[in-house]
Amino acid sequence: MKLVNQLVLPCILGSSAFIVNAQEKVNGDNDIETMKVVATIKDNNDQRIKKSSTATKTSFDIKDIPQTINSVNLEQEKIYGQNDLSVIVNKLPGVDATYDMRDEGIKIRGFSASSGDIYRDGVRASGQVRQSTANIERIEVLKGPASVLYGRGSGGGIINMISKQANFDSPTTLSIRGGSWDKYGGMVDINHVLHDKLAVRMTIDHQSDKSFRKGIKQRDTMISPSLLYDNLEGFNWLVQYTNDKLWRKPDRAPAYYDLPKGVSIKTAYAHPDDYVKDNFNSLRSVMGYQFNHNWSIKLTNMYRKADQNFDHLYAGTYCDLNGKTSRNASCNYQGKLKFRRAWQETSNKTYSNTLDLAGKFATASIAHDMLIGIEYNIEKRQPRLALTSEYPEAIDPFHPHWNSKKPRYNKLNTKTNHKATSKGLYWQDLISFTEQWKLLAGLRYDKYEFASDNKLNHQSRSYEGHSLSPRIGLIWQPIESQSFYASYSKNFAPYGGRGMITIATDSKTVYDDKPQYSRQYEVGIKSDWFNDKLSSQIALYDLELYNDRYQPDAVNDPYNWQVRGSDRSQGIELSAIGQLSKNWYINSGVGYQQAKVHKDKKSPDNKDKYLSNTAKHSGYLGVRYLPYENWFTEIEFNYKGSMYNDDKNLVKRSGYGIWNAAVGYQTRSVDITLAVTNLLGKEYWRSSSMPGTPRAFLLTASYKL
Repeated sequence: MKLVNQLVLPCILGSSAFIVNAQEKVNGDNDIETMKVVATIKDNNDQRIKKSSTATKTSFDIKDIPQTINSVNLEQEKIYGQNDLSVIVNKLPGVDATYDMRDEGIKIRGFSASSGDIYRDGVRASGQVRQSTANIERIEVLKGPASVLYGRGSGGGIINMISKQANFDSPTTLSIRGGSWDKYGGMVDINHVLHDKLAVRMTIDHQSDKSFRKGIKQRDTMISPSLLYDNLEGFNWLVQYTNDKLWRKPDRAPAYYDLPKGVSIKTAYAHPDDYVKDNFNSLRSVMGYQFNHNWSIKLTNMYRKADQNFDHLYAGTYCDLNGKTSRNASCNYQGKLKFRRAWQETSNKTYSNTLDLAGKFATASIAHDMLIGIEYNIEKRQPRLALTSEYPEAIDPFHPHWNSKKPRYNKLNTKTNHKATSKGLYWQDLISFTEQWKLLAGLRYDKYEFASDNKLNHQSRSYEGHSLSPRIGLIWQPIESQSFYASYSKNFAPYGGRGMITIATDSKTVYDDKPQYSRQYEVGIKSDWFNDKLSSQIALYDLELYNDRYQPDAVNDPYNWQVRGSDRSQGIELSAIGQLSKNWYINSGVGYQQAKVHKDKKSPDNKDKYLSNTAKHSGYLGVRYLPYENWFTEIEFNYKGSMYNDDKNLVKRSGYGIWNAAVGYQTRSVDITLAVTNLLGKEYWRSSSMPGTPRAFLLTASYKL
């Protein structure tokens, strides 16, 4: 069966594609790829993968997964110098990303996917920190609810970042890169087979670059050693440690509509003392044992610590010559900008433990591919935050210059310890009634506890609850190249989706005592054409986020919460990917979505208004041409439609289309690529406070030993 997904890119280790041997039955992407693999020659210009485990936790054929999955090959994406997760996934249909200094600002099908829906090797990457892609091999995006296997989530979908890790196939690679605005970096990726049972890998990456915005810069250093043992008798064990340190001069400019006309997009307003420090550490262990050809067990343990420390100015307000701000408030610093200041130290710790039992068996003529799992997670967050109402110095918005140093903060506004504990039990079964008819069914039970301790007021409060999350999908494959499906899935987010309890100044606590839910109906067709050289998919979906809450009177009765209503996203996504002819390849996708307020008891006038920062139209088209042996040239067009900056739909941000191009020389040992982003120098805003990057080039060169 050769059907593959339309948008899923090559599953690679290093720069080589692979097929997994019999041990594949032990693992998923965060486990299968830690096992021994057998190399095969594959066309790296064809950006498809045959299997995925992001949606099912075990490796399934794409055609057997009744939900949309998009995949991005990081080797392909990074030839354009794209390293930020939000920028990388922004081109995918139904995915919108705005600039957020603290995290990613990503939405999937209209709903947030930044706080608890980003995963690394199948484990939740929780906590307030930017997600580094320095050691990431590919990114998979599952559209729609995923609570059936992963527990709590916002409901739009999840993003799974899959790491480079020790294996028996990948070559050692050395690479360097350099480009516009003092961007330079390099990677040493050593993968070595010590003997037929043991492989080690050491990946080190460093990058430093400045922004096109004056004074903005960052540097990132990542190191990740890993060790894989395979006794060739069914037992496998992967151990991996990753440390990533990111230092940034943050860019917290005002919204473009809050600035006077004529301000250059290259003008930034960071204070010389501003900084953000992100420090990420993780230790992962994956042990698998295959009892026989059909049954296996896997234990995954991960400890993750993500810290963010910052001190910066933000939320600038312009006062015009008439003494008014853009919100018509009075001010006395005519023709100047004033900012607020924030200082924060936040520590996020996650202890994740999962045990999976996978098996294949038959009841009469019906085949089963079953997964049973248990999960126990502990998440701790310790924010320390100090805010000032307004920084005393005002500056010229056209020629910003700071004269004063920032003082130390006087006192903390927040000093709270949060702890969340979750226990999950889940079941999944791919039931094959015939070769043509299949059913994917799953159910998960979660029990969760949350405790919050305010160290300033010496008050604490806790909350607990439980939830059931189902998924069911019917699949019809009348012929080998065509797969039709229809699915239903449900998601939950405890504490009303807010993820934390706010402790008040007395014995009461503001929290939402019921989960927020989302549910999705999706139908689609996954197809192969031209003898499996081109794949396509069309999917239609109806996704609703409901049980949303609000405070009817936050001032006089801050402890009363009621259900506000629901939001709904409906849309269609199409894609085509693969080989058009001998020397031509395509990678494309387009989406149309209507993400609106469905019901709003708090503000009835908001009904049918579009959700903010969500484009109605989006898509991309990439075409690669191989004119001569070892040479390629590529052109890419990314489009993002207009969207509203606010919930009341008063301020609309224009859409944009960006052209990128690349030319490269490739052999088995050498890769050299020259790429240009924003080829035509388009000026646009990727968010209300962040303009898009002007024309830039990047030269990369790598050598495989």
